[in-house]
Amino acid sequence: MSAETAEAAAAETPAAETPGTAPKKPGRDRYLDLLRSLALVRVVVYHLFGWGWLTIVFPSMGVMFALAGSLMARSLKRPAWGVIRGRFRRLLPPMWVFGAAALFLLFAGGWDVSEDPDHGGTWGLVSMLNYVLPVGAPPFPWNLGDKAGLLEDTWPAQAVGPLWYIRAYLWFVIASPLLLWAFRKVPWATLFAPLALTAVVGTGVVTIPGETGNAISDFGVYGSCWVLGFAHQEGLLAQVPRYLAVSVSAIGMAFGLWWASGHLGPDGWDLNDIPLAQATWSFGFVVILLQYAPSWQELPGGLAKWDKLVTLSNNRAVTIYLWHNFLIMATVPIIDLAYDLPLMEDERWSSALDTTYMVWMTVLVWPLIGLTVVAVGWVEDLAAKRRPRLWPNGAKRRRRAGSSQ
Repeated sequence: MSAETAEAAAAETPAAETPGTAPKKPGRDRYLDLLRSLALVRVVVYHLFGWGWLTIVFPSMGVMFALAGSLMARSLKRPAWGVIRGRFRRLLPPMWVFGAAALFLLFAGGWDVSEDPDHGGTWGLVSMLNYVLPVGAPPFPWNLGDKAGLLEDTWPAQAVGPLWYIRAYLWFVIASPLLLWAFRKVPWATLFAPLALTAVVGTGVVTIPGETGNAISDFGVYGSCWVLGFAHQEGLLAQVPRYLAVSVSAIGMAFGLWWASGHLGPDGWDLNDIPLAQATWSFGFVVILLQYAPSWQELPGGLAKWDKLVTLSNNRAVTIYLWHNFLIMATVPIIDLAYDLPLMEDERWSSALDTTYMVWMTVLVWPLIGLTVVAVGWVEDLAAKRRPRLWPNGAKRRRRAGSSQ
Protein backbone atom coordinates (compact mmCIF):
# COMPACT_ATOMS: atom_id res chain seq x y z
CA MET A 1 0.00 0.00 0.00
CA SER A 2 2.92 2.17 -0.57
CA ALA A 3 4.18 3.71 2.55
CA GLU A 4 0.71 3.86 4.00
CA THR A 5 -0.86 1.82 3.92
CA ALA A 6 0.01 2.69 7.93
CA GLU A 7 0.33 4.59 9.15
CA ALA A 8 -0.95 2.74 11.35
CA ALA A 9 0.37 0.51 13.29
CA ALA A 10 0.14 -0.61 12.46
CA ALA A 11 1.93 0.15 15.29
CA GLU A 12 2.57 -2.22 18.09
CA THR A 13 -0.08 -2.63 20.73
CA PRO A 14 0.66 0.37 22.90
CA ALA A 15 -1.49 -0.34 25.91
CA ALA A 16 1.17 -1.95 28.05
CA GLU A 17 3.75 0.83 27.85
CA THR A 18 4.07 4.23 26.28
CA PRO A 19 7.20 6.38 26.19
CA GLY A 20 7.33 9.79 27.70
CA THR A 21 9.67 12.64 28.33
CA ALA A 22 10.22 12.20 32.04
CA PRO A 23 6.65 12.37 33.30
CA LYS A 24 6.16 13.56 36.82
CA LYS A 25 4.63 10.28 37.87
CA PRO A 26 4.38 6.83 36.28
CA GLY A 27 1.73 6.55 33.63
CA ARG A 28 0.95 6.94 29.97
CA ASP A 29 2.09 9.98 28.03
CA ARG A 30 -1.17 11.12 26.50
CA TYR A 31 0.56 13.42 24.01
CA LEU A 32 2.22 10.43 22.39
CA ASP A 33 -1.05 8.50 22.58
CA LEU A 34 -2.70 11.39 20.74
CA LEU A 35 -0.02 11.36 18.04
CA ARG A 36 -0.58 7.66 17.44
CA SER A 37 -4.33 8.16 17.17
CA LEU A 38 -3.89 11.02 14.71
CA ALA A 39 -1.53 8.88 12.65
CA LEU A 40 -4.10 6.07 12.42
CA VAL A 41 -6.92 8.44 11.46
CA ARG A 42 -4.73 10.03 8.80
CA VAL A 43 -3.89 6.59 7.36
CA VAL A 44 -7.59 5.74 7.06
CA VAL A 45 -8.45 9.09 5.43
CA TYR A 46 -5.51 8.74 3.05
CA HIS A 47 -6.74 5.37 1.85
CA LEU A 48 -10.29 6.63 1.55
CA PHE A 49 -9.53 9.61 -0.66
CA GLY A 50 -6.00 8.96 -1.96
CA TRP A 51 -4.95 12.55 -1.29
CA GLY A 52 -1.19 12.55 -1.71
CA TRP A 53 -0.79 15.90 0.05
CA LEU A 54 -1.79 14.22 3.31
CA THR A 55 1.68 12.64 3.38
CA ILE A 56 3.01 16.19 3.76
CA VAL A 57 0.41 17.45 6.22
CA PHE A 58 1.05 14.56 8.61
CA PRO A 59 3.62 11.83 7.77
CA SER A 60 1.91 9.08 9.75
CA MET A 61 4.36 6.27 9.17
CA GLY A 62 7.34 8.29 10.31
CA VAL A 63 5.44 9.24 13.47
CA MET A 64 4.43 5.65 14.17
CA PHE A 65 7.95 4.30 13.66
CA ALA A 66 9.38 6.99 15.95
CA LEU A 67 6.91 6.16 18.72
CA ALA A 68 7.66 2.45 18.34
CA GLY A 69 11.41 3.17 18.43
CA SER A 70 11.03 5.09 21.67
CA LEU A 71 9.11 2.20 23.21
CA MET A 72 11.77 -0.22 22.04
CA ALA A 73 14.59 1.83 23.54
CA ARG A 74 12.85 1.90 26.91
CA SER A 75 12.10 -1.81 26.81
CA LEU A 76 15.71 -2.70 25.99
CA LYS A 77 16.66 -1.88 29.55
CA ARG A 78 15.63 -5.52 29.94
CA PRO A 79 17.40 -8.48 28.24
CA ALA A 80 17.18 -8.04 24.48
CA TRP A 81 16.02 -11.55 23.58
CA GLY A 82 13.05 -11.34 25.94
CA VAL A 83 12.06 -7.94 24.52
CA ILE A 84 12.26 -9.14 20.90
CA ARG A 85 10.31 -12.28 21.70
CA GLY A 86 7.66 -10.21 23.47
CA ARG A 87 7.28 -7.85 20.50
CA PHE A 88 6.86 -10.79 18.13
CA ARG A 89 4.34 -12.41 20.45
CA ARG A 90 2.23 -9.27 20.67
CA LEU A 91 2.24 -8.51 16.96
CA LEU A 92 1.92 -11.87 15.25
CA PRO A 93 -1.43 -13.25 16.54
CA PRO A 94 -3.45 -10.24 15.27
CA MET A 95 -1.60 -10.58 11.96
CA TRP A 96 -2.41 -14.31 11.81
CA VAL A 97 -6.12 -13.58 12.20
CA PHE A 98 -5.97 -10.99 9.44
CA GLY A 99 -3.85 -13.25 7.24
CA ALA A 100 -6.27 -16.17 7.69
CA ALA A 101 -9.18 -14.00 6.56
CA ALA A 102 -7.22 -12.68 3.57
CA LEU A 103 -6.10 -16.15 2.48
CA PHE A 104 -9.63 -17.52 2.81
CA LEU A 105 -10.90 -14.84 0.43
CA LEU A 106 -7.97 -15.32 -1.94
CA PHE A 107 -8.43 -19.07 -2.14
CA ALA A 108 -12.21 -18.70 -2.38
CA GLY A 109 -11.64 -16.37 -5.32
CA GLY A 110 -9.69 -19.06 -7.13
CA TRP A 111 -6.10 -17.95 -6.47
CA ASP A 112 -3.47 -20.70 -6.64
CA VAL A 113 -0.03 -19.49 -5.59
CA SER A 114 1.68 -22.40 -7.36
CA GLU A 115 0.25 -21.22 -10.68
CA ASP A 116 0.65 -17.48 -10.10
CA PRO A 117 3.07 -16.13 -12.74
CA ASP A 118 4.55 -13.72 -10.20
CA HIS A 119 4.84 -16.19 -7.30
CA GLY A 120 4.56 -19.66 -8.83
CA GLY A 121 6.71 -22.71 -8.25
CA THR A 122 8.49 -23.85 -5.14
CA TRP A 123 9.53 -20.36 -4.10
CA GLY A 124 5.93 -19.19 -4.21
CA LEU A 125 4.89 -21.96 -1.83
CA VAL A 126 7.80 -21.20 0.50
CA SER A 127 6.95 -17.50 0.50
CA MET A 128 3.53 -18.36 1.93
CA LEU A 129 5.35 -18.75 5.24
CA ASN A 130 5.48 -14.96 5.34
CA TYR A 131 1.83 -15.08 6.38
CA VAL A 132 3.11 -16.80 9.54
CA LEU A 133 6.38 -14.93 10.09
CA PRO A 134 6.60 -11.90 7.77
CA VAL A 135 10.36 -11.62 7.34
CA GLY A 136 9.59 -11.05 3.65
CA ALA A 137 6.61 -9.99 1.58
CA PRO A 138 3.58 -12.31 1.69
CA PRO A 139 2.53 -13.30 -1.85
CA PHE A 140 -0.79 -12.19 -3.28
CA PRO A 141 -2.21 -11.65 -6.77
CA TRP A 142 -2.37 -8.10 -8.02
CA ASN A 143 -5.70 -8.83 -9.67
CA LEU A 144 -8.38 -11.34 -8.77
CA GLY A 145 -11.98 -11.61 -9.85
CA ASP A 146 -13.89 -9.29 -12.11
CA LYS A 147 -13.86 -5.50 -12.26
CA ALA A 148 -17.65 -5.66 -12.14
CA GLY A 149 -17.65 -8.05 -9.19
CA LEU A 150 -18.47 -7.45 -5.55
CA LEU A 151 -15.03 -5.88 -5.07
CA GLU A 152 -12.85 -4.36 -7.75
CA ASP A 153 -10.25 -6.77 -9.08
CA THR A 154 -7.31 -5.00 -7.39
CA TRP A 155 -8.64 -5.75 -3.91
CA PRO A 156 -5.84 -8.23 -2.98
CA ALA A 157 -3.12 -5.60 -3.39
CA GLN A 158 -5.14 -3.06 -1.42
CA ALA A 159 -6.05 -5.49 1.35
CA VAL A 160 -2.78 -7.37 1.84
CA GLY A 161 -0.50 -4.47 0.94
CA PRO A 162 -0.46 -3.05 4.51
CA LEU A 163 1.57 -6.07 5.66
CA TRP A 164 4.68 -4.24 4.43
CA TYR A 165 4.54 -2.32 7.70
CA ILE A 166 4.57 -5.48 9.79
CA ARG A 167 7.64 -6.70 7.93
CA ALA A 168 9.45 -3.39 8.38
CA TYR A 169 8.49 -3.19 12.04
CA LEU A 170 9.75 -6.68 12.82
CA TRP A 171 13.08 -6.01 11.13
CA PHE A 172 13.46 -2.83 13.15
CA VAL A 173 12.72 -4.84 16.30
CA ILE A 174 15.35 -7.43 15.39
CA ALA A 175 17.92 -4.73 14.59
CA SER A 176 17.15 -2.59 17.65
CA PRO A 177 19.70 -4.08 20.11
CA LEU A 178 22.49 -3.41 17.61
CA LEU A 179 21.05 -0.03 16.61
CA LEU A 180 20.72 1.07 20.24
CA TRP A 181 24.29 -0.06 20.98
CA ALA A 182 25.51 1.93 17.96
CA PHE A 183 23.40 4.92 18.95
CA ARG A 184 24.96 5.02 22.41
CA LYS A 185 28.45 4.82 20.91
CA VAL A 186 28.04 7.19 17.94
CA PRO A 187 24.59 8.78 18.28
CA TRP A 188 24.66 11.28 15.44
CA ALA A 189 26.15 8.90 12.91
CA THR A 190 23.55 6.28 13.80
CA LEU A 191 20.76 8.83 13.61
CA PHE A 192 21.64 10.06 10.12
CA ALA A 193 22.92 6.80 8.59
CA PRO A 194 19.47 5.67 7.35
CA LEU A 195 19.03 9.01 5.57
CA ALA A 196 22.36 8.42 3.85
CA LEU A 197 21.19 4.93 2.90
CA THR A 198 18.04 6.41 1.38
CA ALA A 199 20.13 8.88 -0.62
CA VAL A 200 21.83 5.86 -2.20
CA VAL A 201 19.07 3.27 -2.66
CA GLY A 202 16.08 5.60 -2.82
CA THR A 203 17.32 7.80 -5.64
CA GLY A 204 18.46 5.23 -8.19
CA VAL A 205 22.19 5.61 -7.48
CA VAL A 206 22.12 1.93 -6.47
CA THR A 207 19.20 -0.25 -7.50
CA ILE A 208 18.33 -3.37 -5.54
CA PRO A 209 15.55 -5.31 -7.29
CA GLY A 210 12.57 -7.13 -5.85
CA GLU A 211 11.34 -7.31 -2.29
CA THR A 212 14.88 -7.17 -0.93
CA GLY A 213 15.18 -3.71 -2.42
CA ASN A 214 11.80 -2.69 -1.00
CA ALA A 215 12.80 -3.89 2.48
CA ILE A 216 16.11 -2.02 2.38
CA SER A 217 14.39 1.09 1.06
CA ASP A 218 11.81 0.96 3.88
CA PHE A 219 14.61 0.52 6.43
CA GLY A 220 16.38 3.59 5.08
CA VAL A 221 13.30 5.79 4.72
CA TYR A 222 12.02 5.18 8.25
CA GLY A 223 15.20 4.13 10.04
CA SER A 224 16.08 7.65 11.16
CA CYS A 225 12.56 8.08 12.57
CA TRP A 226 13.00 4.84 14.52
CA VAL A 227 16.36 6.05 15.89
CA LEU A 228 14.74 9.42 16.68
CA GLY A 229 12.60 7.41 19.09
CA PHE A 230 15.85 6.29 20.72
CA ALA A 231 17.04 9.91 20.89
CA HIS A 232 13.76 10.97 22.48
CA GLN A 233 13.82 8.18 25.04
CA GLU A 234 17.53 8.57 25.86
CA GLY A 235 17.22 12.35 26.29
CA LEU A 236 19.49 13.32 23.39
CA LEU A 237 16.86 15.51 21.73
CA ALA A 238 16.31 17.41 24.97
CA GLN A 239 20.01 18.36 24.95
CA VAL A 240 19.77 20.04 21.55
CA PRO A 241 18.72 23.72 21.70
CA ARG A 242 15.22 23.98 20.34
CA TYR A 243 16.06 26.76 17.88
CA LEU A 244 18.85 24.63 16.41
CA ALA A 245 16.75 21.47 16.15
CA VAL A 246 13.87 23.31 14.51
CA SER A 247 16.14 25.23 12.12
CA VAL A 248 17.97 22.11 10.93
CA SER A 249 14.67 20.24 10.64
CA ALA A 250 13.15 23.04 8.56
CA ILE A 251 16.14 22.96 6.20
CA GLY A 252 15.84 19.19 5.84
CA MET A 253 12.09 19.42 5.22
CA ALA A 254 12.60 22.18 2.65
CA PHE A 255 15.12 19.96 0.89
CA GLY A 256 12.59 17.13 0.90
CA LEU A 257 9.96 19.30 -0.78
CA TRP A 258 12.49 20.59 -3.28
CA TRP A 259 13.53 17.05 -4.14
CA ALA A 260 9.91 15.99 -4.43
CA SER A 261 9.15 18.85 -6.81
CA GLY A 262 11.60 17.42 -9.32
CA HIS A 263 10.63 13.77 -8.83
CA LEU A 264 6.84 13.78 -8.71
CA GLY A 265 5.30 10.36 -9.18
CA PRO A 266 2.02 9.30 -10.75
CA ASP A 267 0.11 10.71 -7.75
CA GLY A 268 1.86 14.06 -7.73
CA TRP A 269 2.97 15.20 -4.27
CA ASP A 270 2.47 11.81 -2.66
CA LEU A 271 5.72 11.36 -0.75
CA ASN A 272 5.18 7.61 -0.58
CA ASP A 273 6.40 7.51 -4.18
CA ILE A 274 9.49 9.63 -3.47
CA PRO A 275 11.70 7.86 -0.87
CA LEU A 276 14.27 10.61 -0.23
CA ALA A 277 11.57 13.27 0.14
CA GLN A 278 9.59 11.00 2.44
CA ALA A 279 12.66 10.30 4.59
CA THR A 280 13.79 13.91 5.01
CA TRP A 281 10.30 15.36 5.45
CA SER A 282 9.25 12.70 7.97
CA PHE A 283 12.50 13.07 9.91
CA GLY A 284 12.20 16.84 10.26
CA PHE A 285 8.50 16.65 11.07
CA VAL A 286 9.07 14.10 13.84
CA VAL A 287 11.97 16.09 15.31
CA ILE A 288 9.68 19.10 15.71
CA LEU A 289 6.85 17.02 17.20
CA LEU A 290 9.21 15.53 19.77
CA GLN A 291 11.04 18.79 20.51
CA TYR A 292 7.76 20.43 21.47
CA ALA A 293 6.40 17.35 23.21
CA PRO A 294 4.63 18.10 26.48
CA SER A 295 4.27 15.30 29.02
CA TRP A 296 0.54 14.93 29.54
CA GLN A 297 -0.84 12.59 32.15
CA GLU A 298 -4.30 13.57 30.85
CA LEU A 299 -5.47 15.22 27.67
CA PRO A 300 -5.89 18.94 28.41
CA GLY A 301 -8.79 21.28 27.73
CA GLY A 302 -10.98 20.52 24.76
CA LEU A 303 -8.91 17.46 23.88
CA ALA A 304 -10.24 15.70 26.98
CA LYS A 305 -13.52 14.87 25.21
CA TRP A 306 -11.54 12.62 22.84
CA ASP A 307 -9.92 10.72 25.68
CA LYS A 308 -11.93 7.49 25.26
CA LEU A 309 -11.38 7.33 21.51
CA VAL A 310 -7.65 8.00 21.94
CA THR A 311 -7.44 5.21 24.51
CA LEU A 312 -9.43 2.82 22.31
CA SER A 313 -7.37 3.50 19.19
CA ASN A 314 -4.11 3.02 21.09
CA ASN A 315 -5.31 -0.26 22.55
CA ARG A 316 -6.40 -1.49 19.11
CA ALA A 317 -3.79 0.14 16.86
CA VAL A 318 -2.74 -3.13 15.21
CA THR A 319 -6.32 -4.19 14.49
CA ILE A 320 -7.26 -0.80 13.03
CA TYR A 321 -4.17 -0.66 10.86
CA LEU A 322 -4.41 -4.20 9.51
CA TRP A 323 -8.13 -4.17 8.70
CA HIS A 324 -8.87 -0.60 7.63
CA ASN A 325 -8.24 -1.11 3.90
CA PHE A 326 -10.42 -4.20 3.83
CA LEU A 327 -13.16 -2.27 5.56
CA ILE A 328 -12.90 0.70 3.20
CA MET A 329 -13.47 -1.67 0.30
CA ALA A 330 -16.33 -3.36 2.16
CA THR A 331 -18.24 -0.08 2.21
CA VAL A 332 -18.68 -0.24 -1.57
CA PRO A 333 -20.97 -3.31 -1.85
CA ILE A 334 -22.90 -2.11 1.19
CA ILE A 335 -23.57 1.32 -0.29
CA ASP A 336 -24.35 -0.22 -3.68
CA LEU A 337 -27.31 -2.00 -2.08
CA ALA A 338 -28.99 1.41 -1.96
CA TYR A 339 -29.18 1.46 -5.76
CA ASP A 340 -31.70 -1.40 -5.55
CA LEU A 341 -34.15 0.69 -3.54
CA PRO A 342 -37.34 1.68 -5.42
CA LEU A 343 -36.69 5.38 -4.95
CA MET A 344 -33.46 5.02 -6.96
CA GLU A 345 -35.57 4.73 -10.07
CA ASP A 346 -35.79 8.49 -9.78
CA GLU A 347 -32.65 9.88 -11.39
CA ARG A 348 -32.43 12.66 -8.82
CA TRP A 349 -31.89 10.17 -5.99
CA SER A 350 -29.42 8.02 -7.89
CA SER A 351 -27.51 11.14 -8.93
CA ALA A 352 -27.46 12.35 -5.33
CA LEU A 353 -25.96 9.04 -4.22
CA ASP A 354 -23.38 9.19 -7.00
CA THR A 355 -22.22 12.65 -5.98
CA THR A 356 -22.09 11.83 -2.24
CA TYR A 357 -20.62 8.34 -2.59
CA MET A 358 -17.31 9.20 -0.89
CA VAL A 359 -19.15 10.88 1.95
CA TRP A 360 -21.09 7.68 2.62
CA MET A 361 -17.91 5.62 2.44
CA THR A 362 -16.32 7.92 5.02
CA VAL A 363 -19.35 7.72 7.30
CA LEU A 364 -19.69 3.96 7.01
CA VAL A 365 -16.07 2.88 7.45
CA TRP A 366 -15.87 4.01 11.08
CA PRO A 367 -18.75 1.81 12.34
CA LEU A 368 -17.19 -1.06 10.39
CA ILE A 369 -13.88 -0.42 12.13
CA GLY A 370 -15.75 -0.41 15.45
CA LEU A 371 -17.40 -3.75 14.66
CA THR A 372 -14.02 -5.22 13.72
CA VAL A 373 -12.49 -3.97 16.97
CA VAL A 374 -15.23 -5.84 18.85
CA ALA A 375 -15.01 -8.94 16.65
CA VAL A 376 -11.25 -9.55 16.57
CA GLY A 377 -9.56 -6.77 18.53
CA TRP A 378 -9.46 -8.87 21.69
CA VAL A 379 -6.75 -10.98 20.02
CA GLU A 380 -4.38 -8.11 20.82
CA ASP A 381 -5.14 -8.64 24.51
CA LEU A 382 -4.48 -12.37 24.30
CA ALA A 383 -1.21 -11.68 22.48
CA ALA A 384 -0.18 -9.30 25.27
CA LYS A 385 -1.24 -11.84 27.94
CA ARG A 386 -4.06 -9.62 29.15
CA ARG A 387 -7.69 -10.38 29.86
CA PRO A 388 -9.66 -10.02 26.60
CA ARG A 389 -11.69 -6.82 26.31
CA LEU A 390 -14.26 -5.95 23.67
CA TRP A 391 -14.10 -2.15 23.87
CA PRO A 392 -11.00 -1.03 25.82
CA ASN A 393 -11.58 2.73 25.93
CA GLY A 394 -10.53 3.12 29.57
CA ALA A 395 -14.03 3.97 30.85
CA LYS A 396 -14.14 1.28 33.53
CA ARG A 397 -10.68 2.15 34.77
CA ARG A 398 -11.61 5.81 35.11
CA ARG A 399 -14.86 4.93 36.93
CA ARG A 400 -12.92 2.80 39.41
CA ALA A 401 -10.41 5.61 39.92
CA GLY A 402 -13.23 8.08 40.51
CA SER A 403 -15.04 5.87 43.00
CA SER A 404 -11.87 5.39 45.05
CA GLN A 405 -11.47 9.11 45.68
